Amino acid sequence: MTEETETTTSRADLLQREGELAADYLEGLLDIADLDGDIDMDIEGNRAMVSIVEVQDGELGHLVGRNGAVLDALQELTRLAVTRETGERSRLMLDVAGFRAARRAEVEKIAQDAVAEAERTGEPVRLQPMPAFERKIAHDVAARAGLASESEGDDPARRVVIRTA
Repeated sequence: MTEETETTTSRADLLQREGELAADYLEGLLDIADLDGDIDMDIEGNRAMVSIVEVQDGELGHLVGRNGAVLDALQELTRLAVTRETGERSRLMLDVAGFRAARRAEVEKIAQDAVAEAERTGEPVRLQPMPAFERKIAHDVAARAGLASESEGDDPARRVVIRTA
């Protein structure tokens, strides 16, 4: 086994362990809250992806909160729990009831529309403020279209600006 293969394998093992630790933590929280949900784990790129899937419609909505605020807090708590166990900062992504997956599709559409407008007018297009997860999606859409993008402002009003090169 080459050193690069060992590094890739050890990184994959760490991500798998992060997912398992997160799943254990979240199962404990679901038990405490007396909520039903299935836990799915995956590795996407260089992140562990953990999802709580609804067993009964609408039961997990309050774990998402308004505009995903509760989900963001739950993700941060889960990351802290994983970091405590591994000793390494976790970048895992948490989704509840498909909220992030649906939001990803919405943000991609918003960014594609902004790309089209920037190409049509030649003027910079400023998106609405959004969290880092969503800004990353918008930057990726702009990059795939060959346009430049940057974030401006400070959280929580930080936004993506898309412009022609």
